[in-house]
Amino acid sequence: LYSNCSVREGSVLGDRVILQPGCVIGSDGYGYELVDGKHEKVDQVGTVELGDDVEVGANTTIDRARFGKTKIGKGTKIDNLVQIAHNVHIGEHSLIVAQCGLSGSSKIGDYVTMAGQAGCVGHINIADKAVLTARAVAMKDIPPGGGTYMGVPARPIREEMKKMALVSRLPSLIAEVKKLREKVD
Repeated sequence: LYSNCSVREGSVLGDRVILQPGCVIGSDGYGYELVDGKHEKVDQVGTVELGDDVEVGANTTIDRARFGKTKIGKGTKIDNLVQIAHNVHIGEHSLIVAQCGLSGSSKIGDYVTMAGQAGCVGHINIADKAVLTARAVAMKDIPPGGGTYMGVPARPIREEMKKMALVSRLPSLIAEVKKLREKVD
């Protein structure tokens, strides 16, 4: 545990865990209910469990579960400035790179890679061995079979690259349509 780490009550750290400076393990999850027109805090009474050989980067936060546990599987490596919300489960040997954000109750499989600034909405599943490229956002389940996903929303990389290629042709297609309209007129 390096300088300025906070490990809150009830958190469980496996063997050979490394916590880089400034990380926070077990902070309250972001839980509120609207009562009489005001947001009231919902108690977060769960825990965080980090498996053996987990490394957590500087200024990363891993929130405690509302109930149960937020769990990081053995051998997973989490980079700097990552936010892992309440009740998230990350499998074994996954890589979560800088500035990723994982919303509450998401389930991330084993050997998953989430590149820089990738993220996922809450309550979804990302299957084993999936790769989310930089800035990809999983907005629905990533099915079994691995594969690489990119874009917002995250799609299989080949599909997203085809879309990007078509979009890059739009200016010339618009100019062509404009010329054809002039001829018709």
